Amino acid sequence: MLVAVASGKGGTGKTTVSAALASIWKHPVLAVDMDVEEPNLHLFLKPESVRVETAFLEVPVLDKALCKLCGACAELCQFKAISLMGAHLLIFPEMCHGCGGCMRICPEHALQKGQRELGVVETGLTADGIPCLTGRLRIGEAMSPPLMGKVRQRMQAMGDQELRDIIIDAPPGVSCPAMTAVQDADVILLVTEPTPFGLHDLRLAWQAFRSLGKPMGVVINRAGVGDDQVQAFCQEKGLPLLAEIAFRRDIAEHYARGGILAQLDAGMKATFEHLAERVKRLAGEPCHA
Repeated sequence: MLVAVASGKGGTGKTTVSAALASIWKHPVLAVDMDVEEPNLHLFLKPESVRVETAFLEVPVLDKALCKLCGACAELCQFKAISLMGAHLLIFPEMCHGCGGCMRICPEHALQKGQRELGVVETGLTADGIPCLTGRLRIGEAMSPPLMGKVRQRMQAMGDQELRDIIIDAPPGVSCPAMTAVQDADVILLVTEPTPFGLHDLRLAWQAFRSLGKPMGVVINRAGVGDDQVQAFCQEKGLPLLAEIAFRRDIAEHYARGGILAQLDAGMKATFEHLAERVKRLAGEPCHA
């Protein structure tokens, strides 16, 4: 089973929930930080013996001796990564999405395979034996989905090989990176807070993700700090409210120190164990007693 923990905005507690769920998950689990622009799941899970691999995107490199300036590649490219300007064919590798169409369509085979560094993919193991997978975007790289694709490939291989459930800490918001992160999920867990901003962005997330046809549930973080409009919205839209995490000083202090919330006390552990069982039921998976 693949659970994507998402949110309409940053700062709702999405990573806090992801780490806590991974820590109490009864079936073998893989924790994945898909927020490659600002990964921080490792701050809570603290993987050790981290292996770092550089990830690359295949981009075209021009062999001027072979190019006949037919312009077929420039006409094909929808991202304007290739442009024919008079007697010059210009390639802008930072704009390339790596589809490879230009290399396949070139009648002279003048475009060869090159590469652009996207960032790194990190794998490690927590002290409790939970494998962690993280993508970290190269500074200056404009597009995160290509690196997320590399993380997804590794995630699928690790999940299939070890028969593990997967918990994804998705990027915040509802843009392309967030949609990329949740597209393979069996269930989407939306983390929000009971404020006008939280409600506004929860509504955006629900509107964006419902087109995927995935089961969705809601976790309210900092419950008690605002009003009951989020609960009313969930009831109106038929979104199951799976858990509420109270707005308490000891909770804030615990995760501010990098602590896993499910390890704060027996009550928090029970909250997340109950949340895990409800997530599994929402996804149609059998639950443990």
